Order: sequence, then C-alpha cells, then structure tokens
Amino acid sequence: MKTNENYEMYIPTRVMFGAGMLERLSEQPMPGKRALIVISNGKSTRANGYLARTEEQLHKAGVETCVFDGVSPNPTVGNVNAGAKAARENGCDFLVALGGGSVMDCTKAVAVMATNGGELWDYVSVGSGKGMPIAVRPLPIIAITTTAGTGSETDNSGVITKEDTFEKAFVGDAMLFPVLSIVDAELMKSVPASFTAYQGFDALFHSTEGYIAKGANLMSDMYALEAIRNIAEYLPRAVKDGSDIEARTRVAFGNTLSGGVMCLTLITSEHALEHALSAYHPNLPHGAGLIMVSRAYYKYFIEHHACDERFVRMAQAMGMPEATKPEDFLTALTRLQEACGVAELKMSDYGITPDEFETLMRNTREVMGVMFTSDRVQMTDEDIVDVYRQSYR
Repeated sequence: MKTNENYEMYIPTRVMFGAGMLERLSEQPMPGKRALIVISNGKSTRANGYLARTEEQLHKAGVETCVFDGVSPNPTVGNVNAGAKAARENGCDFLVALGGGSVMDCTKAVAVMATNGGELWDYVSVGSGKGMPIAVRPLPIIAITTTAGTGSETDNSGVITKEDTFEKAFVGDAMLFPVLSIVDAELMKSVPASFTAYQGFDALFHSTEGYIAKGANLMSDMYALEAIRNIAEYLPRAVKDGSDIEARTRVAFGNTLSGGVMCLTLITSEHALEHALSAYHPNLPHGAGLIMVSRAYYKYFIEHHACDERFVRMAQAMGMPEATKPEDFLTALTRLQEACGVAELKMSDYGITPDEFETLMRNTREVMGVMFTSDRVQMTDEDIVDVYRQSYR
C-alpha cells in the first residue's frame, strides 16, 4: 500500500524536553503578567511539590499567580466554566496547565471560554456542538505535563465531557497550541504503576491508530514508528519502577511524538469507541478503556486486511523483529499488556454491562463519527457492538 507522500505540518509549540527542565521555566519569555495555574482536584500536584516549584519559577520570572484546582479526571463543561470564571475574576492574561492530559485538555477549553461568550458547545464541531468559530483569541497556554499519555502538550485540542448528553467530544483550534510545553520526566516519578500503564497505552494507541489511518503519511509514519518503539521498549520498565528516569523519559518521548502524530493525521475509531465508554462511566480511566477494547478492535482490521504490511511493521517496532504476518501485532500487543499488568482489565469492574453496547455504539457514531472516516475499512454498527462484546469481561 503506497505511503501518502503529501502532508501538512503545523506544530508551533516550543517544547523543552528532558529531566530537570522545570527549573528553567523562569528563564523563558512569558506570554503575560498574571497566570492562572490550572491543576486537578486531587492532592498529588501539591503533595509532590510540583505546584510550589512552578509558582516559584513563575514568581522569579515576575509573574503573579493564582490557582484553579477544579479539574476532574474526565474534565466536564462545569470544570471549564469554573476555570474560565476564575481566570476572568482574577484578571489572568495567560494559563499554566500543570498536570496530565485532563488538566491540559481542560485548560484549552478554559482558554476559549475565558475570552469568548456563549457556551463551550458553541465551539465544538462534533456531536451536538454548533461548530461556531472562536471569535476572540483564547488566552495563551504554557503546558507542564506530569504524565505521559495524551500528547496534549503538543496538540491543539482538548477532550471535554458534556454530562447531560453523555458526549465526550473535543474543542480544537490552531490558537490552542500551547506556546510553551515542558516535558520533565522528574515530574512523572510519582504516577502510580497502574496509571503509568494506562497513560502509556493511550500514547501508544495515538500512534498505532495514526499509523493505520487513511491519512498516514511520510512524516506521521516516522513519528508513529519511533513512538511505538520507545513506548513498547520502556513502558514495562516505567511501570515496574517509577523512579527509572531513563524509562520515564523514553515513554514521555514516545508520548510527545504521538502528540505530533495527531497533528499530522486523524487517528482512527478506537478512540471513538473508548470515548463512549468513559462518557457513560467517568470513573473509567481513558487509557484503561482503550486497553480493554484494543485487541478485539485491531483484530477486526487485521481480519479485514486493512493494511497487512503496516501491522507487520508495528509488530517489529514492538520488539518482534521476526514478525512476518499482521497477526503478530496482536501477539506483541498482548505481550506488552501482560508485561505492564493490564491484560486482564474488566469492563464489569467499572459497572459496564452488555445491555449498554447498542447505546455505546450509537454514541460513537453521533459524537465521534468523524473518526470513522479515518478507518481504511468501514465498520458496521454490528461490528462495533461485536468489538465491545468480544472485549467484555
């Protein structure tokens, strides 16, 4: 299958990558004078000293700060509205997202709503969103990621849940690229083993989906294969020993590359299937949901010979140089999940039941249907339900 030789690339974010980079924040040009630091509603950012260190760096740069700590693990419209209100009331002229993908995604939506009127869903282009253009430039964002999973530090969109309609959708615009991102593996040492695995697989699937997508191209292929290689080799080490800085750094590198993949091509429908799961079950970590559906999902495309040689190359990148057939990818994927202790995750542990599968299927179509346009083989409604059914435990 011929590789697409045409691509458009626009990733204007300045990335400072490597252990210890947070200590250089104060030396960088700031996009404003008063920052709202956005963190999660958990305790770790404060307890691990990351908030204090970030405040110290910003104060050294002459920036006044205040904190919004209202972001949930699956950020909601309510979180966004509260954050935007905090930014306006405190006269903030830029935002600092300090946390994982949820915080960075929420911050992008806060940036929009801090300067624009109406409702967030006015600016969402999928599902029930109105798809209106963002009229006023959002607040600038500095992203300081404390996890390696979503790639949100280098892309231009954020995923938010509208709870009353069970829509987990994205708001995106070129103005939402962070102006500066710090990827410092020292800030990732405290992530628990299970969440290290969940986040690592989220990053992996951004690249595996991007690699088998219709729009895969010369540049996205290069990013994706290197991301897959790094994550497959180093994620088990990071899960086993969170203080392994080399492993943390390499997984973070794979994650940042995967963020680039999403800027180069539309990823496929695996993420659409998961968004439905965690829209209805917000206690389900996004990465865990992806892991649950992954083997049945990729099995479908392998059985339909969507792109045999690409599955072989991914298997080889995942540590199977002897791979010669697309099914070897499933073997490599299963081995990696086993090595990270996540091969036996159960939907039933999160309250998901088989009688929901039809509802979940309709949600994927109605909210994130655009992602199916990236698939090389088109799934029927029955195929989607069958992937859920095969994945159920």
